[in-house]
Amino acid sequence: MSREHPLVSVIIPSYNRSEVLRLCLDAVRAQTHPHVETIVVDDCGTGEAARVAASMGAKVVRTRVNGGPTPARNLGAEHATGEILFFLDADIALEPDAVANAVRTLRDHPEIGALGGILLPESLVSQSLAAQYRALQMHRWWMPAHRPTLELHASVLAVPAKVFAEIGPFDPRLRETVSSDYRVRVTRSYEVKLSEAIRGRKDHDATVRTILRKVFRRARLSALDWREGETPGDSVPRAVGGVLLLAAVPALALPRVLPARARRAGALVPPALVAAAMALDAGTHRFAYQQRGAAFGLYFSGVHLAVTFTGALGGAVGVTQRFAVSRLEKLARLAAQD
Repeated sequence: MSREHPLVSVIIPSYNRSEVLRLCLDAVRAQTHPHVETIVVDDCGTGEAARVAASMGAKVVRTRVNGGPTPARNLGAEHATGEILFFLDADIALEPDAVANAVRTLRDHPEIGALGGILLPESLVSQSLAAQYRALQMHRWWMPAHRPTLELHASVLAVPAKVFAEIGPFDPRLRETVSSDYRVRVTRSYEVKLSEAIRGRKDHDATVRTILRKVFRRARLSALDWREGETPGDSVPRAVGGVLLLAAVPALALPRVLPARARRAGALVPPALVAAAMALDAGTHRFAYQQRGAAFGLYFSGVHLAVTFTGALGGAVGVTQRFAVSRLEKLARLAAQD
């Protein structure tokens, strides 16, 4: 770093939701680090979010087409002038010392090429039960102590500008594995760390239906986008738990297809599979009970089982699609050779 308080460019991709963006920008303006430039990239929204950003002193950049957060982050980086690029999603409000803690860590440890943060266990705006579930679940899953391998999330990520220039931008072709891909690329030359001192509150989805829809989509696309060397999105025990939950569905038919003497045992198979899936992810369920008590813990466990099942289903669909595409490409190559 060229000085004790280098300029930090906070890059925020935004698509509408001006009321949440305002909270995000309020938190950026409240940072204790003295030198911050704020860049909001309007991803072809209605214009209200861009007006809010401009009124709050942010530099506003607009994409030509709506391409999602990855191209928007890259565009923001092109307009940044800071020594550190701090990528931040528009629905996250940082704690006041987050940027200062990122600067201190990167200054003291030049071997670090990318520094991620964590989410706090409370939702920023929505306080529905579903949002409270998601806040607690994502908080635990982002904590490094509970990850099988270190993972980054581009939604709260600090990168020295010189490293970003060396490694290159985020891959806009990837939809759900962009963070894993970037981690792999950075670790070829630098260390990657996750800091519990870089914290923020995210506004989580308000309904279980929305959560499940997004989980399915992300799991399916992650399976399609996965590249060799990347970390899978789940731990092995959790992934196995998802497979067990998938298996529990056809197992419901066992009492009808088994001989009469075996039907009672067959009826026990589905609950046994569910119990095994919960045991494989027991730490997550236990964490919810310890943090919020038995009543919320029961709700948490029910929703978490649905989320785990949906993620496994989405992953299975993605793997099937990936295999089908691979086979079709192979057949096309063989046909071309003939």
